[in-house]
Amino acid sequence: MPESSKIITVKNIVKTYKLGDVKVPALNGVSLDINKGDFLIITGRNGSGKTTLLRQLGLLDRPDSGEIYLNNQEVTKMPERQRLQLRLRYLGYIFQEYALIAELNALENICLPAMMLEHTKTAKKRAAELLAKVGLEKKMKNLPRQLSGGEQQKVAIARALINNPKVIFADEPTANLDTMAANDVISVFKRLNKEENHTIVMITHEPEETVHANRIIKLQDGRII
Repeated sequence: MPESSKIITVKNIVKTYKLGDVKVPALNGVSLDINKGDFLIITGRNGSGKTTLLRQLGLLDRPDSGEIYLNNQEVTKMPERQRLQLRLRYLGYIFQEYALIAELNALENICLPAMMLEHTKTAKKRAAELLAKVGLEKKMKNLPRQLSGGEQQKVAIARALINNPKVIFADEPTANLDTMAANDVISVFKRLNKEENHTIVMITHEPEETVHANRIIKLQDGRII
């Protein structure tokens, strides 16, 4: 794939957590660029800093030091309200545990991020289109408990797409799925990346999933190796 324009630049970010009186370093001077159209996979052992890095990139957390640029805007020191707007407009985030709201059906779960941007009139139509895209057009009124794990993750993918983000982040999206459901979810990501040019940054422990990436980085002890 030819080199694309940079969409995210990370410069020397550091993140340390405190557990009581103990300081636990999670990221130790990480720098990288993410290009438009990348399918970037992040690998590494448990505790290597993968989820911490993804949360920094997805603006769900802030580093202790260093800089992150989204579309050439430095975002680490922005007010939280401004960061929220950037998250809603430009970034989609898929959690390992789906993070669906139990009381809302599939369609309503997908609509939520769009409604936070006051796109209420078009949100339901767009959500229905996305459900069809992930093969769940007949499940739009189902509550999360009425869906399999793979179906719940597809709803989470559709929710991440509702505001047409520039980058989709996925934190071990297949970790809780059987092989067939996992392959189905990966197929959705491949299609989004290759046919619709979505930039995807995904964490995985599964070696067979890395073959779908155009770039792979491995973390160890909070550093890229």
